[in-house]
Amino acid sequence: MSSSVDPRRLEELSRIIVRFVTTEKAYMLAEKYNYLTLKVVRSANKKQIKEAVEKLFNVKVIKVNTLIDRDGYKKAYVRLAPEYRALDILESATR
Repeated sequence: MSSSVDPRRLEELSRIIVRFVTTEKAYMLAEKYNYLTLKVVRSANKKQIKEAVEKLFNVKVIKVNTLIDRDGYKKAYVRLAPEYRALDILESATR
């Protein structure tokens, strides 16, 4: 994690992400299109999701798309810059 970020701010950012989505579709999106699929708190906006992913995983986010799923959570599709591999992050986070 980045040492230039306040530990209290990192704690706030980590509360935004509820969990990773680990379905076959999520793995396919990570492999083919470099997307991370996350469940996030419903009150989080795209800027907050982008900041949380960038600071917590030390990556560059290009784009964030969101929707509300049937569980009541907000689902975020986060596209990473080409120099980062979403599949690596997904695999390391689910171990």
